[in-house]
Amino acid sequence: MSGSPKYSSVGVGALYAQREAAERRRRAEERRARERRRAAERERLARDAERRRAAAARREAEVAARRAAERTAQEARVRAGQARADERALDELRGLLAEARRSGERADLGTLEGELTGLRLRAARGESLGGAVEELRGRIVDRGPAATGARTEDRAATLAALDRRLAATGRDGPALDADGHRACTDLLEQLREATAPGREVRFEALLGTVEHALTRHTVTVTEALAAAERAARTARERAAADEAERVRNETAAAEREAAAEKAVETALAEAAERLDVVREAAEAVVAAAAELGDPGLAGEIGDALRAVTGALAARSPAEARTAVADLERRLPDAEGRLDELELAYERRRDLVEALRDAMTGEGFAFEGGEDDGGSFRLHFSRPTGAMYETTVATGDDGAPVLVYHVDGEPDTTLTAERGEAVCDTTEALLERVHLALGGDDGFVAGELTWDGKPPDRRAEPLPGGTVRWWTSP
Repeated sequence: MSGSPKYSSVGVGALYAQREAAERRRRAEERRARERRRAAERERLARDAERRRAAAARREAEVAARRAAERTAQEARVRAGQARADERALDELRGLLAEARRSGERADLGTLEGELTGLRLRAARGESLGGAVEELRGRIVDRGPAATGARTEDRAATLAALDRRLAATGRDGPALDADGHRACTDLLEQLREATAPGREVRFEALLGTVEHALTRHTVTVTEALAAAERAARTARERAAADEAERVRNETAAAEREAAAEKAVETALAEAAERLDVVREAAEAVVAAAAELGDPGLAGEIGDALRAVTGALAARSPAEARTAVADLERRLPDAEGRLDELELAYERRRDLVEALRDAMTGEGFAFEGGEDDGGSFRLHFSRPTGAMYETTVATGDDGAPVLVYHVDGEPDTTLTAERGEAVCDTTEALLERVHLALGGDDGFVAGELTWDGKPPDRRAEPLPGGTVRWWTSP
């Protein structure tokens, strides 16, 4: 028998099974309680996250309302600026009509003044007048003033007054209305020649033409200056509006970018909070499973844990949420499997204690042992020098298994008939050890077997205190 491993499966006694079942129920209730606490914590975190999202939505709505108000205010400023420009243009038209009235011409003034009143009413209602102002201006200018009814007797004074009117247009006259300025200059020169004695009729004939030309030239220059001012003002307002729009767009883009970054930070923080709920328990499962000899369980939960931390480090909210949900899903089952590992470990440990007591009770000396996580290995010696190495492991069905390696026990031979190994003394000794493992309150060992053992054979145990040696001839 020496050198041939011997095996024996081990069951638990009824009382031990009852205690183990009670411990299993207690652990199951603890797992359920832990999962209820974790679920409650996840619900609290979800409520907090929902409140944060609602607050963020309110802030976004407030920002959107503020932007809308700013756009409305800007549009109102633009409309107000256009209304002021229209009002100034209408004032200019009123001035043109007043000058036409002072010239003594009354024809069509009532119609033109009525149209001007209509434009003022439209402006008062906030309507944009568009090209209506310029159209009415053109009609007023085109009709021009008639020759004045009252003439001064002093033709030189009249000529001087007309010269001053032309000079009043300044440098803008030739630049803005070159043809009109040239025509006025030529007409004034002709009128100057008509101031000579005896040319009164010619003077009177030219006077109306000169006044009409000066009026058209003055109106043209004034209108050009006003148009230039309006264009400059419009350009300034447009530039200001464009700048305001650019600032708004940049601000909105920055706010969107900040909101997106905030959303990422929020999602990562939520995933990190959920990880904090299960991290300690997951790490405990990894460490305990590795210690208890189940690398598969340790690797499964370790990989799930690393998937979460990796996604958080990579700042990937979607992957982090998925990974933490996977870890949450796996953890309860892993804890249940870990509890079974721990129960099996405690069962093996109790069996080790019982086996050590039983073997020392049979005269063995305990030489030490090792805990390999998934199994215990014990070393015993006998006074004869024989060495027994006993491994307490777990079988595929989860039940404990005893494996003996014996060295130096001279009780093995082969039968001449069938070549079968016979181990009378060692078998009987170990059977007596097995009987001392506790019974109902401890462990019940099965049949001791080894390679080459004859079928349906079991040695009778030696009586207590009997030492018998069998040696081969």
